[in-house]
Amino acid sequence: MIDSHCHLADAAFADDLEAVVGRARAAGVERALCILDVTSAEEAPRADRVAALWPAAAFAAGVHPHQAAPFAGDPDAAVEAVRRVVATRPGVCAVGEIGLDYHYDFAPRAVQIEVFRGQIALARELGRPIVVHTREADDDTFAAIRAEGGGEVAGVFHCFTGDAAAARRALDVGFHVSFSGIATFRRADDIRAAAAIVPADRLLVETDAPYLAPVPHRGRRNEPAWVAHVVDALAAVRGQPPAEVAAESAAAFAALFGSAA
Repeated sequence: MIDSHCHLADAAFADDLEAVVGRARAAGVERALCILDVTSAEEAPRADRVAALWPAAAFAAGVHPHQAAPFAGDPDAAVEAVRRVVATRPGVCAVGEIGLDYHYDFAPRAVQIEVFRGQIALARELGRPIVVHTREADDDTFAAIRAEGGGEVAGVFHCFTGDAAAARRALDVGFHVSFSGIATFRRADDIRAAAAIVPADRLLVETDAPYLAPVPHRGRRNEPAWVAHVVDALAAVRGQPPAEVAAESAAAFAALFGSAA
């Protein structure tokens, strides 16, 4: 199994990272993609520790839409901050997570769009895939991907929360779709229906740890070991053995991120 999206450099894991990594490996999680916030000075040393404890871990680096506000009037500064991390940190295979979040609106929408578009353009320049966060902003998200990606940028819609029609929209632009612990929640029928129609070569699984712990751990701090519960939920709706879903999603991860790692 591969956890395609987690935040192991987050402060939530500072005290017991070694144990968290050990549990992931014991559960059969071979790799993880660790998301880095380039605006956080505190995450850099914690990322070093992740790399030391889990050499197979890969990284993505970006400016999250929640952190876009300081770049108002200067979106290029966000792009250059990401460029520096991609150039200097080993194992960075993607730009992300990046995108738009109109639910919280922690940054003005126009600023979010500028910062997002700049990072897509950077990914296109560098030949890296992107990890997309979108919430209540789908139309603007797709418009930015089409405008700046030019059909050349691959990527994944992480922590997918839409229905089957929304999943087809992501697939139509050539992107992967990743499902989190939300797929295990009792009222997540639309999300499970979406998971049932995503082709095996575009399907990823994730935890988004420390957030969104799956059933039966809901309400607790999430961790990569629990990605197995997501695999089980997707296997049930797809009519496949869990081992087959795990293998297919690992292959899809390698196809998207492997050549850039």
